[in-house]
Amino acid sequence: MNKKGRVVLDLPPGKGNPRNSEGAFIDLRDGRIMFIYSQFIADSHRDTAPACLAVTYSSDRGETWSEPQQILSSADDNNAMNIMSVSLLRMQDDSIGLVYFVRHGFHDGRVRLRRSYDEGQTWGEPTICIPAVGYYVTNNDRVVRLSCGRIIVPGGFHRCRGEDGGMWTAFDSRSTTYYFYSDDDGKSWKESTPCYMPTVNSTSGLQEPGLIELKNGVLWGFARTDLGRHYEMFSFDRGETWTVPQASRFTGPSSPLSMKRDPRNGNLIAVWNPIPQYLGQERFPEWNGGRTPQVTSVSADDGKTWSEPLVLDDDPRSGYCYTAIHFVGDDMLLAYCAGGVGDGCCLSRLRIRKLPIPTPDA
Repeated sequence: MNKKGRVVLDLPPGKGNPRNSEGAFIDLRDGRIMFIYSQFIADSHRDTAPACLAVTYSSDRGETWSEPQQILSSADDNNAMNIMSVSLLRMQDDSIGLVYFVRHGFHDGRVRLRRSYDEGQTWGEPTICIPAVGYYVTNNDRVVRLSCGRIIVPGGFHRCRGEDGGMWTAFDSRSTTYYFYSDDDGKSWKESTPCYMPTVNSTSGLQEPGLIELKNGVLWGFARTDLGRHYEMFSFDRGETWTVPQASRFTGPSSPLSMKRDPRNGNLIAVWNPIPQYLGQERFPEWNGGRTPQVTSVSADDGKTWSEPLVLDDDPRSGYCYTAIHFVGDDMLLAYCAGGVGDGCCLSRLRIRKLPIPTPDA
């Protein structure tokens, strides 16, 4: 297998299924890999359109995947407008936690946690992970369990403008980042102090946050912005308070950064979209937001230095984003949106790529 690996699953949009997008992986006890993702089921690929969560399995370490099956729909959550953005984690009682975003409107969008005690065959009733009513955007594959056992759910709060929370005109794009945390394995939740964008020349604020736990226990948070760079912040008390956000080394359009730790050696693996000038472009194409190319890089010193980025996808007619990372021995699986011009938007097509885990000197 070459450095870029190969695409092992490609799910294009189709009639009655205008979008297949972001998801998350988990290892099952029988050796299979389960992947749950957002499957839109009406005639629109917009975030507010009806959707369900669908599942597919691999029994051969990600080489092939089963026919997707729907497991949970918008109607299952009090007739929600939309459900999407899955994270999966193993709970302390050995059940599987399914964390996902439920949108009832721009006045109420929050994360819920369901548990499965039969390895994903059935799911229990949901627990709301964000106590206060509001619109808190949480990305897929973002929920983290710290070494101390605490679970953290990152969320970007957007205020609702006006009385009609079902209209896009009610959406305020300026986001404030919060980190919600649980010390009793998801039964109850508290919120961190807020992280505000420190500059006024941003219309995005700090959107779609994530985090990684460093080896010294410090939490490194990051969020996308419209200022050409991801912003970063740090917590020294396990996510309860955070430093003032500042511009990071990671450039990019308004597109999220994904990061996980290689379980073999502790290296950090990052996947993101560099700024469009990477391809000599001067402006973002409107339909994909400049979300090409998609690259990956490795840090062997906990984020102080990074290897030369490896380009994974670079078709200028496509966009690549919302990447989930999963490790399988010496390989890794990346699941991400990969829509092209003919798909309607860059969010409409789902792709899973299998490749060797990169090394700093590769």
